[in-house]
Amino acid sequence: MNSVRVKICGITRLPDLQAALAAGADALGFVFAQRSMRRLDPGKAEKLVREVPAFVSRVGLFLDQEFEDVERILERVPLSLLQFHGNEDSGYCRRFGLPYIKAVSMDSRRALERAGEDFPDAAALLLDSHQPGGLGGTGIVFDWSMIPRVPQALVLAGGLTPENVRQAIQQVRPWAVDVSSGVEESPGIKSAEKLKKFIREAKSEY
Repeated sequence: MNSVRVKICGITRLPDLQAALAAGADALGFVFAQRSMRRLDPGKAEKLVREVPAFVSRVGLFLDQEFEDVERILERVPLSLLQFHGNEDSGYCRRFGLPYIKAVSMDSRRALERAGEDFPDAAALLLDSHQPGGLGGTGIVFDWSMIPRVPQALVLAGGLTPENVRQAIQQVRPWAVDVSSGVEESPGIKSAEKLKKFIREAKSEY
């Protein structure tokens, strides 16, 4: 079986971006949601995103933002994938002409089943422990045993750390895993050692 893909979210600094790339990250996440402690302004985001080499996904995270606000960011920041965490519907998510991921608050088994029906064209569904309309990054794990089968690729998030990511992958078998707070020293500040250990554990054979 191929190794799982790894996304490091909440990148705010060039050293963290470089450390994530050196450790083997497949995707990097940049947060534009207003309420996030890891939020970037478009100018800073543009400088960071332009440091990402080919074949590494550049993911922008949004939460219930006006279409025009997202458009203005996309005009400046060369993102390759969008991630929506709010009450956006599939029509809104498609309007930007880029592949998108829809986050699902895993408060019940039915939550993922509904998302599978409501977002049939999503590139993936991201499973997190945040409350509906929240951003994740809480460090809280949800019950992995309640994940049903859906047609879309699954990205597992929510409380993942270097210590539990291998177990999570063995149990859930996701397409990818997504981590933010689990590899941080403080909000928005990554630990190079935690990044290396997390990616090493995630990409181990299982």
